[in-house]
Amino acid sequence: MLPSHRAYLALAIPLILSTITTPLLGAVDTAVIGHLSHASYLGGVAVGTLIFNTLYWMFGFLRVSTSAFTAQAAGAQNNEQSIAALMRPLAIALLISGVFIILQKPILLASLQLIHPAQDVAAQAAIYFNIRIWGAPLTLVNYVLLGWLMGLARVKATLFLQITMNVTNMVLALAFTQIMQWDVVGVAGSTLIAEVLACVLGFILVLRSRMWREWLQHGKKDWQGWFGVSELKSVMATNLDLMIRTACLLTMFNLFTSRSASFGTDQLAANAILLQIHYIMAYFFDGFANASSIMAGQARGAEDRNMLQRVIHLSWFWTLLTSVVSGGLYLALKEPLIRLFTDNATVISLTGPYNGWLVAFPLAAGLGLVFYGVFTGMTVTYPIRNSMLISLLFFLAVLFWCVPHYGNHGLWLSFIVFALGRSLFLVIYLPRLKRV
Repeated sequence: MLPSHRAYLALAIPLILSTITTPLLGAVDTAVIGHLSHASYLGGVAVGTLIFNTLYWMFGFLRVSTSAFTAQAAGAQNNEQSIAALMRPLAIALLISGVFIILQKPILLASLQLIHPAQDVAAQAAIYFNIRIWGAPLTLVNYVLLGWLMGLARVKATLFLQITMNVTNMVLALAFTQIMQWDVVGVAGSTLIAEVLACVLGFILVLRSRMWREWLQHGKKDWQGWFGVSELKSVMATNLDLMIRTACLLTMFNLFTSRSASFGTDQLAANAILLQIHYIMAYFFDGFANASSIMAGQARGAEDRNMLQRVIHLSWFWTLLTSVVSGGLYLALKEPLIRLFTDNATVISLTGPYNGWLVAFPLAAGLGLVFYGVFTGMTVTYPIRNSMLISLLFFLAVLFWCVPHYGNHGLWLSFIVFALGRSLFLVIYLPRLKRV
């Protein structure tokens, strides 16, 4: 039976609730810091968060590819491949995070040199970084555990894991900053504690899953086969494309933040608030992308072309509807929403002229965000790589021409051009996907 709208939403809604807690976490951090005495706190958290987004998002493929390969194994009803889809990225996650820990000082110095924030902002960013870096192994392992549970369509477990981690982080951030008066230290410490909790809960959920128990009882313990050359080649080819995609995305965000910093601390803070709202919008689409990825992976594992065609249809429908609704909601609620983040009158006034760009964002970016899930679920990733490279070139052209002429409006225009490019240059590959 082909998936219905109801079945699609049964996957998408819990995944939306799960993923939306991630930008809400950043939003709460921004709001908590934004209500403190000086804009340098908000700027420091914004810069520190950018550094970790750069580190962690570069390896976001650990979640995405784990989910895709697991969904394909589930569609093919192959338990051995499902376990292999967990073990391979776990080993990669531990290796990468070890490098982060060893090179933490050079990473911080290079990041601050690249972003070049004001001295007071840099000092707060360093405090934030030096605490959160110890959560690197936890974060990357959590990516793998979450991706594996998603690939098995364990949406309740995924929802529980994400919400528990992020709500814990939010509560601790409020307690540490408002009650304990720990400022940036409190925000960073709350995130680290939440990451520890999430890792422990994630392993418990994996070990209690039916797939894991059946493999322990009846499966082959082919440790060497999990890391064979042919197996790793397929995984690494997919992951390389996704890494290039993320590198393009982070290059754009890094340049955006760097140019924001050049307009002064208050404008940096205002743009940081608008970016947090953008993340909330983007993660609504990410929930649909995850649902599309799971179903597309199952379709490829089962070799069911009719199911794939249905997933593409569902993706189109819900993307277009969500684009219109989210843009309209922001247009109606923008003023009270921004005031949730800060009571700094100067920062609030600096957000006003740029609200229109956020209204346009879901209309420009929606298709790229959701169909990214379809392509990753099929593990056909070269179109994602290519579309992001082309979009980045357009972003750079607009950035370097428009910012000197139009200031912060030119910066936001380049942002929207990048978002629109992600959609247009990915959708044109759909006919090729249908032939896989």
